[in-house]
Amino acid sequence: MILAPNADAALYRGIHHNLDLALEHITPEFLSSLRDERVELKAGEVWCTKFTYETVPDEDSFFEAHKLFLDIHLMLSGSERVEISQPESLAPLRSEPENDFYAYTGAGRYSLVLSPGDFLTVFPNDAHRIKMRVDGPETVSKAVFKVRIF
Repeated sequence: MILAPNADAALYRGIHHNLDLALEHITPEFLSSLRDERVELKAGEVWCTKFTYETVPDEDSFFEAHKLFLDIHLMLSGSERVEISQPESLAPLRSEPENDFYAYTGAGRYSLVLSPGDFLTVFPNDAHRIKMRVDGPETVSKAVFKVRIF
């Protein structure tokens, strides 16, 4: 897991070439150009999607993890609470290998608040529970990069 200011994205280059491509696009210009459609940066390997939704109570959220992709989450407006845990410490809920999606329930090990100006990178096996309220319901806008690293 990496939690850092957007301005520090270039410091994490060199881990994987697909991650480098995503990090190069963590710029005010790219993020402000996003609309509601998926933007392919490298077909099937790296893309970014903008989401707008309401944060939810803890009991309405679940953990998700991936085996082939990492996610980079960037808040464009609003804030949400995120929890991180290892999948092996959680109870399996749903498995969709064809979509590289694995859902879990359980308790988080780490908790943070993701706000505009920071990005969170969760690697395969970093189960992440997103969309949770900070102080109450809030409409948030978020960009998520999907980056294939395996």
